Amino acid sequence: MKKLMNDSEQIVEEFLQGFIAVHGDSLTRIDGTNVVTRIDQAKNKVGIISGGGSGHEPAHAGYVGPGMLDAAIAGEVFTSPGADQFLAAIQAADSGSGVLLVIKNYNGDVMNAEMAQEMADAEGIQTEMIIVNDDVAVDDLAKRRGIAGTVLVHKITGAAAEAGKSLVEVKQLGEKAIQQMRSMSVALSACTLPSSSTPSFSLATDEIEVGIGIHGEQGMERREVMRSAEIAQLLTEHTLEELDENGSYVALINGMGSTPLLEQYVFAKDVREQLEKRKVTLKKMYVGDYMTSLDMAGVSLTLLTVDDELLQLLYARAKTTTWTEAGNDD
Repeated sequence: MKKLMNDSEQIVEEFLQGFIAVHGDSLTRIDGTNVVTRIDQAKNKVGIISGGGSGHEPAHAGYVGPGMLDAAIAGEVFTSPGADQFLAAIQAADSGSGVLLVIKNYNGDVMNAEMAQEMADAEGIQTEMIIVNDDVAVDDLAKRRGIAGTVLVHKITGAAAEAGKSLVEVKQLGEKAIQQMRSMSVALSACTLPSSSTPSFSLATDEIEVGIGIHGEQGMERREVMRSAEIAQLLTEHTLEELDENGSYVALINGMGSTPLLEQYVFAKDVREQLEKRKVTLKKMYVGDYMTSLDMAGVSLTLLTVDDELLQLLYARAKTTTWTEAGNDD
């Protein structure tokens, strides 16, 4: 497989070097770590951190900035950062009001984040953690993975922290969003790791994989190729199954890495039509590559039930390398 790289074993290091070279006016990297932080760290607010394995760009470094994350950790590709990396991010984000860790539900991420919390506690830094598990492709609630909906949790908790809410309040809002959010993904082709010459799984030209994860995992079933409208119907049905159709929603259409915006907006149109058929109130749609799986072709749909409180946080001002929200003054 052809990759734009120099050395597969150095790709994360060189990514970080390039990222800071481009965005060094607002972001910096903690020496000796894979932690990206804001240069203008705000004082006397709850710090928000997140992270995980690389290969999901723009997540998570792309969401570091005012109104979202204060620090992000980039592990090796599809590999959890160590506890020491999480601790460095906690230390960087702490300004005296505590730090919230937004962690996707993967064993390595959760375990290392918990160890970092214990080390931070020994230093007198107060921390809380929320675990994102929005992937409805997994039936077992305890094993549900965190996927693209994590980005909406970044936005909500980041805005709440920027507004001066306490650590307990920010955590509660993050948990509220997680409880009211569901996601599901479809792959048209698998991803290929930088260290590999073959895709993570094989699909025939007339097959798609339904319910895939963001680490190249196979899904819950394989189907014949479907039209965008049919995929929209399938994902909408699954994500709405556990949510209140009478509520108001925000939808996140997420490209998996190699899906053109041309196709993503076709899918967005189809999702909107599916929601309109069900008379679901749609308040806002986001479309783009928010949490990818290297070069996988495919799409995920996240639906979040919102009230005025969550909408206000989603509309609040934010500025990162990937996400800009001017703020809603209404």
